[in-house]
Amino acid sequence: MSQYQKLLLIINPALRQSPAINHAAALAKASGASLHIAALLKSLDRLSFLEQGNREQARESYLQEHRDWLKAQASNLRGRGLEVTTEVAWADDMEQDILAHVMEMQPDLLIKEVQHESVLKRAFFTPLDWYLLRHCPIPVYLVGGSGFGLPRKIVAAVEVSETESADNELNERIIQQATGLAMQCGAELHLLYACDISAGFLADMDGLTLADLTKALRKDLEKNFLKLASRYGVSADHRHFIMGHPVSALSEFANEQNVDVIVMGKVQSRGVNKLLGSTTEHILYQVPCCILAV
Repeated sequence: MSQYQKLLLIINPALRQSPAINHAAALAKASGASLHIAALLKSLDRLSFLEQGNREQARESYLQEHRDWLKAQASNLRGRGLEVTTEVAWADDMEQDILAHVMEMQPDLLIKEVQHESVLKRAFFTPLDWYLLRHCPIPVYLVGGSGFGLPRKIVAAVEVSETESADNELNERIIQQATGLAMQCGAELHLLYACDISAGFLADMDGLTLADLTKALRKDLEKNFLKLASRYGVSADHRHFIMGHPVSALSEFANEQNVDVIVMGKVQSRGVNKLLGSTTEHILYQVPCCILAV
C-alpha cells in the first residue's frame, strides 16, 4: 500500500505558471492518492479604498475568476483519472490557515511551491516556508526547480554520530519517506551524509593532535554511515559520504548530480542542545530541486 492516501496542495492562484499543480498531480497519480487543492488568497489592500458594496462585489468577482480557472485545472486532472477536489478562499492569516487545513483534513503530505524570500526580509520576518517546516505536524513537500514531473533521483540526507544511536529515529523516518517515494515514482534512491568536522566536536585529549582527533572521528562517522546504508540495503554506488558544511555540500551535490528531491529532517541535532533546523530551511534557497522535510 502507498504511504500516501491523501495529498493537500496549497497554491497561490495568481501564480498560474507554477509547476506545483502538475507536480502534485504526478505524485497523486503515482501513489493512487486523492488530491485536494486549496488556493488561498491574501486580502487585497487596494480594495479598502472602495465603498463597502463595491468592495464586496470586487472581492467576489476576484474569487470567482480564480474559481473558474481552478475548476478548469481540476477538470483536466480528473480526465487523467485523478480524484481531485478544490477550494478558493481568502486567508487572513496564511500560516494559521494552512495549518488549520492540515488539522482538518489530516493529509499524509502537504505540498507547496518554494516561496523565495530575500536575505533582508528573512532577517526581519520568518518566511512562510520556514514557519511550515517548524510547525507543520506532517511531512512538507516543497516544490523547487522545474518540478513538472515525477522525480527520478531522490537523496535521503541523514545525520550520523560517533555514538551511532543519537539520530536513529529521525534517520529511520527520513529513509522510510525517501524509500516509499522512490518506489512509487520508480526513482533512484541515494543516501548521503555531509560530514562537517569542526573544533566544536573535538575535545582536548592528552597525546592526540587535532589531526589525529579529526581522522579518528571521521573514521567513526563513516563507519556508522556505512552501517546505516547496509541496514537499509542501499547499494554501494548510491552511498555518499562527503565532507563539508551540510548546506554547501548538499547544494553542490544536488547541482552536480541533477537531484530531483532531497529528503531531510525538519530538525536535526548536532552537539549539545543545538538545533539544525536552519540546515533544512536555508537549503530551500540553495538547491534547484524539491525538498521533502519529515
